[in-house]
Amino acid sequence: MPGQRVAWNAAVQPEAIEILSGEGGLVVSPTKVGYIILATDRAGLERKFAVKNRKRTKPGVVLCGSMEQLRELAELTPEIDAFYQRHIERDVLLGCILPWREDALAHIPDDGSVELVQDVRRTSCFVVRFGTPGERIADELWSRDRRLLFASSANPSGQGNRGVVAGIGEAIDAEADLVIEADDYVASIQPDATPETRAEQGVMVSFVDELGRLVPEQHGQRGILPAPTLIRAGLDVDVIMSELAAAFPSWDYRHGQYY
Repeated sequence: MPGQRVAWNAAVQPEAIEILSGEGGLVVSPTKVGYIILATDRAGLERKFAVKNRKRTKPGVVLCGSMEQLRELAELTPEIDAFYQRHIERDVLLGCILPWREDALAHIPDDGSVELVQDVRRTSCFVVRFGTPGERIADELWSRDRRLLFASSANPSGQGNRGVVAGIGEAIDAEADLVIEADDYVASIQPDATPETRAEQGVMVSFVDELGRLVPEQHGQRGILPAPTLIRAGLDVDVIMSELAAAFPSWDYRHGQYY
């Protein structure tokens, strides 16, 4: 039986907070590019992996409701911090592969979640400006209980979404405890796009080398390697490439070079 369905209330969705504050909760929420599955612990993550049939080798996605939260969780250089800050200010969806701060690991639930949140390099994808509905949930959980919010796209692994709640598929619809509907919000982000031209995902940039270590700062110098690498194109990729060019004399484009 499908779980509860509600229309987004244009604020913090209380039903989502209640479910995600408990054990094993699974919520579907709208974003700028479609719908995502939200979880906060091992039990919820296991449900997410099962319903999506998703590979466990991929870095987990950590949703950050603010720049302050990001700084508490991820290792950042001043250059990476400034790069994120520019996208926060411009309200541009951005996800970057980064290592965790050692003192932030205590925020990951002590239930084995770390195995599903990090990849083999001990990195995750830290995402900001993913859309108001989810940002408010992430910020509320973090501000109130220092509870982390993990995510994955709400469609079968490897299949795109149509940016509508009807596109999440029967399996996810049946498994989720709550589905927050906001097709109008999703459509408003790309008002001129067609089903064929709309971006179905956010841009992902890797700031780590093959061992999961942060790339070195460049300080305006040329030819510094390893360099930041755009590994997934998506919404506002032109804006993000422009910011990469402005911030880093050397960077690379390798769409699809994920893991």
